[in-house]
Amino acid sequence: MQFKEGSGWRACYDEKTGIYTAERKGCGYHDLYEITEEIFKGLVDGMRDEDSYKLITKGRHLYMDVNDRCGPPYTVVFDDDYEKLCPWAKAKSSGRVWPDELTDAAVEIFESEKNNREQRRKKREKRESNKDSEGESQ
Repeated sequence: MQFKEGSGWRACYDEKTGIYTAERKGCGYHDLYEITEEIFKGLVDGMRDEDSYKLITKGRHLYMDVNDRCGPPYTVVFDDDYEKLCPWAKAKSSGRVWPDELTDAAVEIFESEKNNREQRRKKREKRESNKDSEGESQ
């Protein structure tokens, strides 16, 4: 694995999977992203958090943990495979994990989460299909 890092961020290229990922974390937040090769190349060791933020957040949000004293801590899992995609990151929830329905709604509403819409829609469709088949078998 190849890593780049700076204040408040770390990015990784996994040669085995060909996947680029990044994390941003600090006091009260921890976010994981799947990023592109282009984003990874734009990140420079020692880059300021503000500059890296603009690049990293163009990627697909995988995971978000918030514990910022503005309310109770919470975690949003945008992609259940975040641990497989970012095995190097040490993400752990500091609060209640949002249910799938709430996460799906947030992805549909917030423009910042548009990169997750296709993946979440497929997951929701599969979940609803499984509910339908369970109902038919009873």
